[in-house]
Amino acid sequence: MEKLFHLKEKGTNVKTEIIAGITTFLAMAYILAVNPMILGDAGMKPEAVFMATALSSAAACLLMGLLANYPVALSAGMGVNALFSYTVVLTMGYSWQAALAAVFISGLVFVLISVTGIRKKIIDSIPVQLKLAIGAGIGFFIAFVGLKNAGIIVANESTFVGLGSFVDPQVLLALLGIIITIVCVVRKIPAGVFVGLIITAVIGVILGLCGVDGMPAINGVLTTNFDMSAAGAFASGFGELFSHPMNALVVIFSFLFVDFFDTAGTLVAIGNEIGLVKENGELENAEQALLADSIGTCIGAALGTSTVTSFVESSSGVGVGGRTGLTAVTTGVLFILSIFISPLILGMITNAVTAPALVVVGVMMAQQLKGIQWDDLTIAIPAFITIISMILMYSISNGIAFGFIAYAVCMVAAGKIREIHPTVWILMVIFVIYFASPYLMA
Repeated sequence: MEKLFHLKEKGTNVKTEIIAGITTFLAMAYILAVNPMILGDAGMKPEAVFMATALSSAAACLLMGLLANYPVALSAGMGVNALFSYTVVLTMGYSWQAALAAVFISGLVFVLISVTGIRKKIIDSIPVQLKLAIGAGIGFFIAFVGLKNAGIIVANESTFVGLGSFVDPQVLLALLGIIITIVCVVRKIPAGVFVGLIITAVIGVILGLCGVDGMPAINGVLTTNFDMSAAGAFASGFGELFSHPMNALVVIFSFLFVDFFDTAGTLVAIGNEIGLVKENGELENAEQALLADSIGTCIGAALGTSTVTSFVESSSGVGVGGRTGLTAVTTGVLFILSIFISPLILGMITNAVTAPALVVVGVMMAQQLKGIQWDDLTIAIPAFITIISMILMYSISNGIAFGFIAYAVCMVAAGKIREIHPTVWILMVIFVIYFASPYLMA
C-alpha cells in the first residue's frame, strides 16, 4: 500500500483512506438510482443502466486511484445525463444508441487532448485566484444540492426558492443530521462527516421501523440481475449520429464541454483542498488524472451509460481525511459490491442521509474564499461571478464559463491585456459556441 499510494508522504493511513472511500461512495451512491431513472426516460432499460453505471464507475475509480493517486471518485455525471436524455434524445430526436455514440466520441477526444497535454495546459492556464473561486463555488454548489435534495430548500413561484416544510419527516431527519454532523466536526471527532452520516442513517432506519414515512430502510436482499443489454449498443448509433454532421458536432461538443469543465472544476477544488496545486498553479499528476477521467467516459459509453466524470462528492471523502488513490480504489470496489446488494444500498442511502455530508463539506470547501484578494476588483468580480453563477444557474460548467469571461473583461478594463494567457482567449471562443449551441440545436 505504501509503495502504491505513498500514504506516509501524504500524511494518511489505510484506515483513514478506507473510511474516506466509504464516505465518498455513500455521498454519491444516489447516482445508482437516479441515473437509471433519467436514462430510462430516453428509452433505456433501467436495469441495464444500473449495471453500466456501477461497472463504469468502478473501472473509472480504479483508474483514478491507480494511475493518478487522487482521492477522486467518478461516475455518470449529473446534468450531462439530463443533456443526454432530454436534449439529445427527446428534443433532437436521436436514439439513445446514437447519443451513446456521441458520448464515446467525446471520450476519445478527451483521451487525445489528455495524452497530448492540451487538457492539462488549459487547466494550468486558469489563474490561481480563479481556481480558488472555483473551489469555493463548488463548495456552495454541493451544499445547495444537499439542501435542495433533502427538501430544506424548495421551489417557490414568487421567489424561485423558498424554505421547505418542517413537518416533513425527511426534512427533519436532514436537519437533525446536519446538527449531528456539525457537532462531530466542531468537536473534531475522527471522520466526523462519516460518523454523522452513519448516525443519521441509523436514526432514519429506526424511525422507519416505527412507522415514519420516507425514512431509510433495510429492505433488500442479494440480487442476481446482471443486465448487460446496453453494452456495445453505441456501435449501432454512429450512422444515425452523423446523418446530420452539424448537429452531431454540436452534440459531441456539448458532451465534451460539460465533462471538461466539470472535471476541471472538481480536480482544481480537491487539489487545492489537499495541497496538490503547486506554487505555479499546476496540478500534481494532472495528466494521469485527466486520462483516467477520459478513459472512464469511453468505458461508460461502451457499457451503456452517459458521460462518466469526476464527482464533486469526492470532497466528502477528502473531508474525512482522504488524500490518496486508495480512497478512489475503495469507492470503486464498493461500486462493484453494490451490484450484489443494490436494494440494500438504494434503501438506506436517501437524500436526507447524504445532505448533512454535502452541507458540511461545502463549508470546508468554502474556506478557500480566504485566499482570494477581495480588495482587488479585477479578481473579486470574476470570483464572485463564478461562485454566484454556479449556485443560481445550478451548473459548475456555467459558473466556470462566466467566471472566465468576467476575468477577461476585467483584465482588459484594467489595462492588463498582456497578462491574459492565450488559452483564455481560445476558451472565450469556445464559451460563445457553447452558449450558442442550444440555438444551433434548435
